[in-house]
Formats: sequence, structure tokens, C-alpha cells
Amino acid sequence: MKLKKNNRAVWANSGKVYIINQIKLPFKEEIFISETYKDTCKAIKTMIVRGAGSVGAAAGFALMQAVSEAPENGYKDFLLKAKKKIEETRPTARDLFAAVERVYQKALISAADAVKEAQNIADETSEAGRKIGKYGNELIKDGFGILTHCNAGSLALVEYGSALAPIIKAYQSGKNILVYVDETRPRNQGAKLTAWELQQAGVPHIIIADNAAGLLMQQGKIDIVITGADRIAANGDTANKIGTFEKAVLAKEFNIPFYIAAPDSTFDKNCFSGKDIIIEERSEDEILFVNGIDEKGKEQTIRIANPGSSAYNPAFDITPAKYITGFITSAGIKKELS
Repeated sequence: MKLKKNNRAVWANSGKVYIINQIKLPFKEEIFISETYKDTCKAIKTMIVRGAGSVGAAAGFALMQAVSEAPENGYKDFLLKAKKKIEETRPTARDLFAAVERVYQKALISAADAVKEAQNIADETSEAGRKIGKYGNELIKDGFGILTHCNAGSLALVEYGSALAPIIKAYQSGKNILVYVDETRPRNQGAKLTAWELQQAGVPHIIIADNAAGLLMQQGKIDIVITGADRIAANGDTANKIGTFEKAVLAKEFNIPFYIAAPDSTFDKNCFSGKDIIIEERSEDEILFVNGIDEKGKEQTIRIANPGSSAYNPAFDITPAKYITGFITSAGIKKELS
């Protein structure tokens, strides 16, 4: 199913969950249709849907589907098993756990309440992105060079995005900006997804190798760094895509503001520090192989590493709060967490 004109990356209708298939982008625009909660779990696990906010919305919809699938006898037990299965798909993302718990509590009241709550989560995430764009725009000045890492646009936060929301808002308000897009190995979400979203919005950008950021900072080409987040601990330590920590350290060295953009659902008050955040480890194949298309448009998967070698693939790293200038939230800019 090809991509329809829909402002959202994930949505539900009549018990089915519709997801813009991020694995296929930017080469193909397709919608993945999930008919069961297990289908939605697969979509989350395989990164058909990814990005903290979109994963949270999808997780909420998954439990909503489980409610409709649950038998009358053993209803609660079925939901608890489904809840556990959904939570196991991406252990680092705070939004996923928050969404699943919210829908579960409503499901104990009624199926209708669960459906409503799942939709509320998606709507709230969308609105949070709009507000993040509004407040974050105030940090961006005309002529700025902006660095971002991974993908935190509309694909990652249901509709408006987190890190990309202020950037796109700044461009739409007439500011002359240039976005430096980290390729974000090993899955290349920057080169594939961020670049695609910025192109769709008409925002001037250029893709850079992950290791080029330090040189650009040294040359004075980066004025601000904005990234998203997957979980923010109570002390401000932040989990985000692997490589974010390195960018924060470099920004500190060159006195460049480093901001995290995230909705309230990404803040985990029950997690004291980054030491308490579980780091998801993904398949080594993501490092050893790369996916793309050839000159004829045919999808290809090729090995790019030495045959016989293994790889270590942590999906996230932790940026200590001392490297973060502030947080762009739906309530405004926070310099520190209380």
C-alpha cells in the first residue's frame, strides 16, 4: 500500500494500525497495515515504526488491539501477557512503557476507554511536537548552522517531530538556516529519514559522515545542536541514538549549545540517572550489512565488513546532564530538571 497524504506517521482506524514504513524510506513510500497486536509488536521491533513518540503511539495502539483480541475468560491475564510482549520490543524507549501503562489502566475499565486513551496518546504526542517547534524556534537565529543526529522528525513523533520541529518552524518563519545531517550509522536514519523529511519541507541541508561533526564545529560552521531523546532520567541524563554522547562532548568543547527536544512522555521521573537506563543491543547485521538500491532501483543488501568478523551494536548511549544546555519541551525551554 502506497503512502497516502496523511500528516501522521502512525494512526489507527477500525482496529487496524497504519504505519508509514520507515524501513522502505526514502526509496519507497508505503504504509504497513497491522491487524493484530502482534503485528504491531513486530513493526516496533523491526523498526518499521521508530522514534520515541511514534513508538509510544504504536505501543498504545498495540495494547488497544490486544483488548479487542482478549477473551472474556482470562481477559486480564491476556492483557498482562500482551503488555509484557509489547514492552519487550524496545526496552530503552520511555514513551513505549508510559503509553502501554496508560492504555492498560483504561482497559481495566472498558474496551471503549482503552480505545479512547490510545487515541489520546497519539493526539497528545502530535500536539507536543507542535509546541516544541514553537518554543525551539526561539533558539534558532537567522544564518544558523544546525547539527542534528539520528531522526527526530514527524516520522519519529507522530506528526510534527521533536528535534526537527523547531528547525522546520525556523525555516518556515523565513530564517536562513543550513542543517548538517549526521548519517547516523549503523541504520543511517539521518541520511535516509531526516534528509527525506527536510527535503519534503524544503529545508536546506547536507548529509555528513558521523565523524565529520568535530571538524565542522572546529571550523565554526555549527551554531547549535538539537537532538531528540528516547528516555530522560530524573537528573537530566539522556538516552538517545548511539553517537549522541560524542556530539554533546564536542559541543561542550567548542562552547556550542546542545539541546534535547522531547515531549513530557520521554521524561522518566522514576529513573534516577543514566546508570538506570537499559541500553538495547541490536543485531550485529545492522553493522555488518547495509541496505540500499542499485542504479536500476532494485533493493539490495550487501556486506560491508570483513567476512568472519563479528560486531557489537548498542542502539543508544547516555549523555550526562552536564553536557546538555537545556530541554525543549511542550511547556517551554528548561535549563535544568527539578
